[in-house]
Amino acid sequence: MNIIIKKIKQLNYQVGIIFLASFMISLILGCKMSYSFSGASIPPEAKTVSVQYFQNNASLAPPTLSQTFTEALRNKLSTQTRLGLINKGGDLSFGGSVTNYSTSPIAIQNTDQAALNRLTITVNVKYTCSFEEKKNFEQSFTRFFDYSSTQSLTEVEEQLIQSINEQLVQDIFNKALNDW
Repeated sequence: MNIIIKKIKQLNYQVGIIFLASFMISLILGCKMSYSFSGASIPPEAKTVSVQYFQNNASLAPPTLSQTFTEALRNKLSTQTRLGLINKGGDLSFGGSVTNYSTSPIAIQNTDQAALNRLTITVNVKYTCSFEEKKNFEQSFTRFFDYSSTQSLTEVEEQLIQSINEQLVQDIFNKALNDW
């Protein structure tokens, strides 16, 4: 009986080593893309990302909009990927400009007064991937947020810009790194 138990243990040990070795080989040979905890698919050879300052080309935008948008995109990329953030020439590169910043009335009431206003921001983004040219793009992204007409834009502008920036940054991140 002891001999049978020893043979079973030896066989289990050998099967375990074979399984572990085949698992390690498949990991080494099978990986073509690298994934971050955000689900982003990043070329494995990519080590850096750069985000150029987004110029403000929208006539009505507050002067801080370009800076807050640029920083929001940099923050997203540095916290949601394994890439090192550098000033210029990253393996992945983002640049562009703010092209529209506008408010407009929506939901007109019967008194010819708007019940809601809408703040809309558009950014044009140029994305370059040094390793996969087919993923490069230049595209405009637009997001908006509605607010009550009982509030002035200056009362809610900072919060609205932050919310819209988060949405725009997520859209850009998804397009560039999640193939959406």
